[in-house]
Amino acid sequence: MSATVADLVAGLREVVGSAGLVTDADQMAGYLTDWRGAYRGAAAVVVRPGSTEEVAEVIRRCAAAGVAVVPQGGNTGLCGGSIPDTSGRQVVLSLTRLRRVRDLDPADQTITVEAGVVLRAVQEAAAAAGLLFPLSLGSEGSCTIGGNLATNAGGTAVLRYGTMRDLTLGLEVVLPDGRVWHGLRGLRKDNTGYDLKQLFLGSEGTLGIVTAAVLKLFPAVRTRATAWVGLPGPQAAVDLIGVVRELAGDRLTAFEVMSRQSLELVLAHASGVRDPLAGPHPWYALVELSDTLPMAPLDEVLETALGAAFEREMVTDAVVGSGSAQVAALWALREGISEAQEPEGPSLKHDVTVPIGSIPAFVAQTDGALEAALAGVRIVSYGHVGDGNLHYNLSKPVGADDDAFRSRGAELSRVVYDSTASFGGSISAEHGLGRAKRDLIADYKDPLDIELMRGLKQLFDPAGLMNPGAVLPEPP
Repeated sequence: MSATVADLVAGLREVVGSAGLVTDADQMAGYLTDWRGAYRGAAAVVVRPGSTEEVAEVIRRCAAAGVAVVPQGGNTGLCGGSIPDTSGRQVVLSLTRLRRVRDLDPADQTITVEAGVVLRAVQEAAAAAGLLFPLSLGSEGSCTIGGNLATNAGGTAVLRYGTMRDLTLGLEVVLPDGRVWHGLRGLRKDNTGYDLKQLFLGSEGTLGIVTAAVLKLFPAVRTRATAWVGLPGPQAAVDLIGVVRELAGDRLTAFEVMSRQSLELVLAHASGVRDPLAGPHPWYALVELSDTLPMAPLDEVLETALGAAFEREMVTDAVVGSGSAQVAALWALREGISEAQEPEGPSLKHDVTVPIGSIPAFVAQTDGALEAALAGVRIVSYGHVGDGNLHYNLSKPVGADDDAFRSRGAELSRVVYDSTASFGGSISAEHGLGRAKRDLIADYKDPLDIELMRGLKQLFDPAGLMNPGAVLPEPP
């Protein structure tokens, strides 16, 4: 450790105290690799400030020393955006001690929380007040609001409530020079110029550190109806969502779709699960309606929609969940897909979006191109068909060598991304760019977009010390 970095570490201890500083190698290890073990780095120190003021002072001292900062929340991301490089000179700034719920206003239907609050804790605080915070992710028990904001998280309820961009009213942000932008306003209307908070949402800590947010709340859901549906293919899913929308309107909260391969992995590796239908189907949909009325006839609405879909041969079988336990079991099948891939060896994760109507053609084209590139590759495709977002993941062919599959990773990802681009889609729907896609994005985004993004980076962070190596590709 150089004298400059050693002096910085000593100074940071003065700011956050011994409890806020992690220097032991074993204790640091969990901050230096992602949960999948796909990204590993090194750091001079891990700093865990306990307040916005401490975050600001940490940033000021790092800026003065010319040391880069990598912000980190729950470390549940999939693109390596919260992992430092291997130089050992960067500082990991963990926000997990910023975990206060500062305010909950039932009249305004807002909640103000710090960046380190776990998503499930926000959901529970809202529920205790008879309200709803609708963001729902498979990692909601460990991901933090700061990470959700940094990546503009989406989840399963985007169809009705939108992404974090739609759910956020105000932010508090520590800028790269240590100043604090006090944008924690819960106003629904503020037409006084640029909407600055949107610059930080989805920026993955490259423009500043979000320390708190004002989030929207909604009336609590009192009635739900959930169905697991067998489908002949992805075109049936696109057709079915139209039928359900016609009858249910905005009561359609979630419409998840998954391939048979996805379900087979969950059935093979998750405990306590079973196939809800009598026989296999090529594709499945998980459809959920919700209403604030305690006795809303949602089962009738859903059964009517499914009946119409049966008549038009969109649906081959279906079961409507009866009781909370059965509904939870249906959701467990959908939410268990990502983890169920892990026992099968290395996997490639792709988070893409295409126009909803293009999903069937996209799947057919991409499946064919991948099979031609690597015979037997297992395509684990699932996602939020209501907003065009597919998690188009790949597992190695049965019995294939792990290293041989990894060596084909870049080539196979290019197949997926080239196909996505041919349909006017995006190579990152909700996971962000991180380090995984920061160079790829230059091939799939308009050069003017990249130029404007670099201009914003230069304006906010001219020294390039905020999460360097994430989001923005290297200049040509």
